Amino acid sequence: MELKLLMKSARSAVLEIADGGLYYTKEKYRLLVNGVCVKDVETVITSVFGLKPETEYEICLVREDKSEAGRVRFTTEYEFVTLNVRDFGAKGDGVQDDTRFIQAAILCCPKDGRVLIPRGTYRITTLFLKSDLNLELRKGAVLLADTERFAYPRVPGLIESYDETDEYNLGSWEGNPLPMFTSIIMGVDVKNVFLYGEGTINGNASGENWWHNPKVMVGAFRPRMFFVTRCQNITLQGIKFCNSPSWTLHPYFSQDLRFYNVFVENPSDSPNTDGLDPESCKNVEVAGVRFSLGDDCIAVKSGKIYMGKKHKCPSENIHIRQCLMENGHGAVTLGSEMAGGVKNLTVEDCLFCHTDRGLRIKTRRGRGEDAILDRITFRNIDMDHVMTPFVVNSFYFCDPDGRTEYVQSREPMAADERTPSIRRLEFENIRAANCHVAAAYFDGLPERKIEEIVMKNITVTYAENPRQDVPAMSEGVEACSLKGIYANNVKKLVLRNVSITGQKGEAVTLRNVDETQ
Repeated sequence: MELKLLMKSARSAVLEIADGGLYYTKEKYRLLVNGVCVKDVETVITSVFGLKPETEYEICLVREDKSEAGRVRFTTEYEFVTLNVRDFGAKGDGVQDDTRFIQAAILCCPKDGRVLIPRGTYRITTLFLKSDLNLELRKGAVLLADTERFAYPRVPGLIESYDETDEYNLGSWEGNPLPMFTSIIMGVDVKNVFLYGEGTINGNASGENWWHNPKVMVGAFRPRMFFVTRCQNITLQGIKFCNSPSWTLHPYFSQDLRFYNVFVENPSDSPNTDGLDPESCKNVEVAGVRFSLGDDCIAVKSGKIYMGKKHKCPSENIHIRQCLMENGHGAVTLGSEMAGGVKNLTVEDCLFCHTDRGLRIKTRRGRGEDAILDRITFRNIDMDHVMTPFVVNSFYFCDPDGRTEYVQSREPMAADERTPSIRRLEFENIRAANCHVAAAYFDGLPERKIEEIVMKNITVTYAENPRQDVPAMSEGVEACSLKGIYANNVKKLVLRNVSITGQKGEAVTLRNVDETQ
């Protein structure tokens, strides 16, 4: 048992209660700040707000029997000044459009300053971030997004340079540089931004506005809730994001990103409301985040074709831990827009509940030779009612040509500059209860097989009344309800201490697997 300080600022801190729990602590605790009980705690990653700048704090963790479980001491950071958005004209009455008043406070905030949004409902469209900004949404503060489509500025996908030798990319939609409406919170070429607090950002989307005909571009593509491009050192802590028009958190060509104790909540039937989509991003930490939504909880991307091939910028060095993924299509998905590749990704100490899939890799011919997946590790994860815990699909039928013979043929094609590759995938210490469709479905390309899959200490048990469904979205895949491990076109498959209970037929089906251990 250990109490760790993960992060501190002038007004808040992030703590980790390392008692062996996954997302939730094994015991219930109380948190005392300088001897005063501030809250009960039941999650491994927890936040403390309402601190004062340059102040010494001692935080003590106490069990239900009042015995001490841990203690940390620290001094909060320096803060120069606070700018309250009410002093700039924001009313927070849910009626007035407060966008320009909050934006004025942001633009006027000096380095080491804080913009404070107190309790109230603030109607807004887009707020643009600036460098060296601390922005706090106090408990009870709600940023409520306008649903009038053309109230939002539009940004083009590509702007050609004056000498016609280069281009400037602003807008993005599903891996392509396309025009989009500006997002609710948006940052372009900024650094050192800290967005935190116990407030809520509500995208206000529904079937009557952004979710109506969601794939049709009207004026521009749907905004994100939070979009940053070419940004550095961005931290989100504690905020609740809900009812997003499309992808919720979308960092794009950015690096050094941290997400602590954020809660993403969208209806289970909402279209394309992914939780977090780091695209061509580097050095990303996601800890203590809860997702409940209508699509993939976390989807790691790096461009559909054009952006990946041009910039060759993979998403890499991504660490996801102590998170709860609920009600999405995939708990953690790689692709399918990953033409730049995904490298060195670790997911550990997480809970996946009622998602269609646990790990979900989506790729296909045409993504290109830079679409390399390598050093992907999942370990120490509990899943419950996940239909298919492990899916690797090299024939994902997205895009207008997705059902063509070139994409869907199981016969070997020529391996060329269009051919993606999957290298090493490792799964260890994973328990999946109440599985419904298949334990694992690994389907590689015949002309470029999956190089290595390692499964160690894996336990899968099926639900009493399993649902029937297809384990992977590609042509020729039959629906099933009790399938074990299926592996096709794999160079090396390592199975050590793998238990599958309740499957119908063979526990392991191997096709075109070169080596097994």
